[in-house]
Order: sequence, then structure tokens, then C-alpha cells
Amino acid sequence: MAAEAIAAEERLTLRQRETLRVLVQAYISSAEPVGSSTIQRVGRLGVSSATIRNELCRLEELGYLTQPYTSAGRVPTVKGYRYFVEQLVERVDLPASEQRTIMHQFHQIRLHLDQWMKLSAAVLAQTSRSVSLVTPPRAASSGFRHLQLVSISQRAALMILVLADGSAHQEVILIPDYIDQDGLNQVSNRLNHRLHGRSLREVRASVELGPGGAEGLEGELLARIIQLMEEADRVSLGEIYSDGLANVLRHPEFLDIERFRRVVDMLEHASLLEPILLRMLNTNGVQIIIGGEGPYEAIEHVSLVLSRYGVKHIASGVLGIMGPVRMPYARAISTVGYVAQLVGSLMADVYGAYA
Repeated sequence: MAAEAIAAEERLTLRQRETLRVLVQAYISSAEPVGSSTIQRVGRLGVSSATIRNELCRLEELGYLTQPYTSAGRVPTVKGYRYFVEQLVERVDLPASEQRTIMHQFHQIRLHLDQWMKLSAAVLAQTSRSVSLVTPPRAASSGFRHLQLVSISQRAALMILVLADGSAHQEVILIPDYIDQDGLNQVSNRLNHRLHGRSLREVRASVELGPGGAEGLEGELLARIIQLMEEADRVSLGEIYSDGLANVLRHPEFLDIERFRRVVDMLEHASLLEPILLRMLNTNGVQIIIGGEGPYEAIEHVSLVLSRYGVKHIASGVLGIMGPVRMPYARAISTVGYVAQLVGSLMADVYGAYA
């Protein structure tokens, strides 16, 4: 349920809001149904247990709580969790000492972009004690940066194409007529001058509108460059980096072997998570997806706390954590938000250097 839907529904009184907040936090800590006596002791609402029981009954009627057993306390529903994360959870920064530790780890590898994803996954898993998910940065739209041609025989050359997001493609191409290295340099220099900084759409237009068109090797290279840029633009997240699967077993929800198997399936089969992660590429800030809510029935029993990271209009990825619906959301939000901001700032430095 979106925040707009919550706002449009019945408004909770201050006492009901506090009762719900205390109950959700107590359930997150204990994984046991919460009764009125616990709320009275922990919440310090200044009212009797009987009054709290009345509020719990009302919250249950409104769909925020459920009572798993007649004699037991109550637990939050998906609707209750959504209200909690949208309206009641306290947004706090990750402690400064943890921020310094994480920043130090990243600055040790700041020049090794290939290691950022693995470190992000490890840091998120360790800090949140959940399963981490990290996708590599994906170009907002493929753009041409540089072409290099290296002669390897009289009839073949190595083509190295670098796109705007830093990704490189190498392949051996056949040369119809012998061209030495100086000739290959002239061809690549002409194409670099013509295409540098252009998007796929602009490269296509330059070919269609260019005077006389390109022939021979140059024409073949242009066609192949366009094909490679089209492939780069196809919707795909690539490898999903993950860490912390063992953390799942710390939560009683996943001692059920069937629920644990579903988590493993989600991590092993990207098709289950990819539609959700792709949707995150068009969002800002930390997003919370609660399993079983709306279109997310397939991920029942887990929640995802995710954030887009990267450089707007250049390259973005998604990172976050997956854990039980009963997760400590305040810490999860601060952890994911901080790591996303840190990786984004490092990427801005790198892409700025190549601008």
C-alpha cells in the first residue's frame, strides 16, 4: 500500500499510532505476539491495560493487526507494517563510527571499480545482518566514448569499444583489404572525432544524415558500433551480487525449510527479483517493498529495502537488503541510504574525471 493510499484511509488517533508503533517495534525485537501488558510496560502510554486492549481491537478491526491465536497477543499485518514504515518509523543516520569504517573500506579500493559491487554487498550484509543485493551500474543510455583498433595480422584487427559508462567491448574483426596500423589509427581517429560523446540515437542520426555515408571498413565499423550500443541499451541488470545468506537463518521465520528455500530461489534465479530491481532504477531515495503487498505476493515473508545509486543521466544501479518482514526498518533504511550515497559520490568522482 502506498503512502497516498494510507493518507486516504481512516486517520489513526495519537494513541492508536503510539500503540501500533510500540507493538511493531516489540514484535520486531521478539518475534512473539505482543499483548497489552507488554505495550503498557514498554510504551508508557499512561493508560490501563483495558484501554490498550480496546485500541488493539480497533486496530485489528481496521486491518493493521491480526491475532494468530485466540489466547495470544497480536502481530502486525502487511497493512500495519506499511503504516509503520511510512508514518511511524524514526529516520536516523547510521552512527558516525560505522560511517567512518565503511568509508575507509571504500576509499581503500576507490580506484578499483570492479571491486565496488562485492564490497557493497559485503558491507550491507555485515551492517544490516541481512541478505544484500547489489546490481552493477547500468548506463542510462549507451553513449560512445572511444574506439581503438589494433592490428594483429594482415587480415584481422582487435576492435576495442569503450562506452560512456566505462564498459568495454573487445572483438576481433576481419579486414577486407590490408591496412597497416597507421591506417587503422586514421580510421579510429575519424570515428572518434565524429562520434565522441554521442548517444545511440545521435550515432544513428549521424550515419543516416552524414554526407555520402561511410564505406568499406569504416562503414562496417559504424554498423557494428551501433549494434553493440543497441545491445548495451537492452534492459538487463547483469549479475546480481549478494552476500549474507547465512544471516537468514538467524531469523525464526526462516527455520521453516520451505521459506528458506524460497529465499535461495530468489537469489539463484534473477528473473524473480529483476522486475523489482529494474523498477528501482526510476526512483529516488530509499524504497521499501513489503512481501505479500500488492504486486509482490511472490516474495511473501520477506521485505526489501532498496535504493538507486549512481550518477543521474549517466549510470545507475540498485543496492539494498532482503530480510524478514519483521526487520529493524530504521537501521535498514539508514544503512542502505548511506551506502547508496557513498557509492554514488565515488561514481561521480570517477565519471567526472572522464567528462
